[in-house]
Amino acid sequence: MHLKVILLLVGLVTFEAATGSETTAETYVGRSVCAECHESQAVQWSGSHHDLAMQPATAETVLGNFDKARLTHFGVTTSFYKQDGKFMVRTEGPDGKLQDYEIKYTFGVLPLQQYLIEFPGGRMQALSLAWDTRSKEQGGQRWFLLYPDEKITHDDELHWTKPSQNWNSMCAECHSTQLEKHYDAVSRTFSTTWSEIDVSCEACHGPGSDHVTWAKHGPGSEKFAANKGLVLQLDERSNVSWKINPKTGNAVRSKVRSSDKEIEMCARCHSRRSPISSDYAHGEPLLDHYLPRLLDEGMYFPDGQIDDEVYVYGSFIQSKMYHAGVTCSDCHEPHRLALRAPGNGVCLQCHQTEKYDKPGHHFHETGSPGANCAECHMPPRTYMVVDPRHDHSMRVPRPDLSVKLGTPNACNNCHDDKDAAWAAGQVKTWYGDASTGYQNYAEALHGAWNEQADSGNMLATLIRNMDTPAIARATAYAQIGAYLSAATIDVLPQGLSDDNPAVRAAAVAALESVPAEIRVRLAFPMLEDPVRAVRIETARVLASIPAGDLPADQRASLEKALQEAVTAQQAMAERPEAQTYLGSLYAALGETEKADSAYKTAIELNAAYVPGYVNLADLYRAQGRETDAENVLRRAAKVNPGNASVHHALGLSLVRQQRTDEGVEELRLAATLTPENVRYVYVYAVALNSTGKPEQAVMVLQGAHNQHPNNREILSALVAFHRDMGNQAAAQSYAEKLHAISPQ
Repeated sequence: MHLKVILLLVGLVTFEAATGSETTAETYVGRSVCAECHESQAVQWSGSHHDLAMQPATAETVLGNFDKARLTHFGVTTSFYKQDGKFMVRTEGPDGKLQDYEIKYTFGVLPLQQYLIEFPGGRMQALSLAWDTRSKEQGGQRWFLLYPDEKITHDDELHWTKPSQNWNSMCAECHSTQLEKHYDAVSRTFSTTWSEIDVSCEACHGPGSDHVTWAKHGPGSEKFAANKGLVLQLDERSNVSWKINPKTGNAVRSKVRSSDKEIEMCARCHSRRSPISSDYAHGEPLLDHYLPRLLDEGMYFPDGQIDDEVYVYGSFIQSKMYHAGVTCSDCHEPHRLALRAPGNGVCLQCHQTEKYDKPGHHFHETGSPGANCAECHMPPRTYMVVDPRHDHSMRVPRPDLSVKLGTPNACNNCHDDKDAAWAAGQVKTWYGDASTGYQNYAEALHGAWNEQADSGNMLATLIRNMDTPAIARATAYAQIGAYLSAATIDVLPQGLSDDNPAVRAAAVAALESVPAEIRVRLAFPMLEDPVRAVRIETARVLASIPAGDLPADQRASLEKALQEAVTAQQAMAERPEAQTYLGSLYAALGETEKADSAYKTAIELNAAYVPGYVNLADLYRAQGRETDAENVLRRAAKVNPGNASVHHALGLSLVRQQRTDEGVEELRLAATLTPENVRYVYVYAVALNSTGKPEQAVMVLQGAHNQHPNNREILSALVAFHRDMGNQAAAQSYAEKLHAISPQ
């Protein structure tokens, strides 16, 4: 029997069992039950990307060429073929040898399709070879590598057989309905289940048993009269209209959006985030169950434009549209997932055609790419080789920031034969000194990332401006810990009382940089925050406070929150990152045996996961077990000889053992491998100076200073080393630079 049919039957049985019993617990009923009353919505959904998010591998669902196709990449030849009606692939396995695997499921449909392979222990792994489903005219109908420029060997973290490509923990929750991982931490196996294989009705609307009871006027239906038995009422657009103001040309929402429930429901999957619970319930705050990424370096550019793949949410909540009350379904039809209008039509729902869809606004020929709203205000960035994703921050193009900070801009995406200065000049010619747009935090974040002078004040100014999007203020809090001063410390209480939980959590994290007595005074009330993400971040920040120093009520609150923090990581127990977090938490609590076990588990889960080794070695160092620490780091160096953090840690260990020459060489390797890591360069220079090589140390520091002119550690060392060498003029020059950056 076809798997979809089986699942439909399961859904029906579940419904009958639920409604036939006296239990009031909501249960999933299956799409067929929903479709009895919601036929048009079911028709729209059928064949959508949600419907086709995951499917059993059959002749109807597999789009790739399995007719003895081959692809060779970095010396490894992968073959695709059919055998006994099954779709097969022969490729490099976890031991580096070619092996044959059966394709069990398809993943996605357009512009690419991936394939899942079942491994022992219930693991599903996603092949890093994918099929380009676009037409030949578009460059598609071919096999390709998702990491085409990298040679990824079987012992690499990114190899398709490793945890980073594991479906159960990385992909499954967002591609199926009512998915439960059922990871067993003892046997390290999965028994993953779902109610429906794809993203069906209840993935968004929540379990439907109570709603069905209400709709069919079954026993007990009267108690659902107020909410129709719906777990989550997606009614934010009900009785809402948008009326265009003829003076501005922009629409205004007829009533203020009162919640983010629709946006946060979508964000559950359309965001870059980490789970912090295993008990997701529809309608509960997003940060009770997930911790979305902030505008972190490497994820975003400093102005908030997308850099890495971040899945929409973090972009959208930066936008002026979001703050005006726009929801996802204002632009996207929620069942078909298509835009509500073609071309510029979706934008012209709220922006006057006569003002905005004219050459007088966009200064491009009508019908050209430059006349397309999204090309300028939502420029795409391509991920997974063939998949362009639009930036949902909906911003004014800023080529002037490209000139100043090196950020990308929409103009030069098309005019790639021109430079940013040309684009900035053109924009000024057209618009003069018009508004620079809604997102004005690029310079503050860029300054913090590059340790520029006055970064602390710029971050504090950003934070104090409550018109700044909350995600940008939260990001500023995440950075300000390194720049706190008498002039900026006042922003911490402000952040702790912010309405936005992401801001509160980031402000709590900033407390790590203040003295313990201030940290305790400000942080302890946050243990009672209504949102889980804030509570567990508070627990982490307070973990090192000795329990014996706390009154009984505070101790009880902290212990409760610490257990929440542990539970949050146990929800991801199959991930080495979670085990390392647990290890660090246990280490802060003085529970060394638990910390030791957690770090070792991280390494066992992924032998290539370097932070597990480095943290375990640091634990041994703290216990005075320096030889054991060295042995752990030697193992890490064999697994990943090019990892700078391993060589840095090993160098410090050897220096502590008074094997100075060996240690300095390891520190040199670390500084050489990552010259952008100013801390590694600084430590290497200090080591050179301490071994009687001040001239070499100064040369290393000068190189670092050229790259990081505002780094306080580098400047302080240059002052000290030159002074000790008798170079008073040079010492004075660097001292003046240091004073300009840090007057206090």
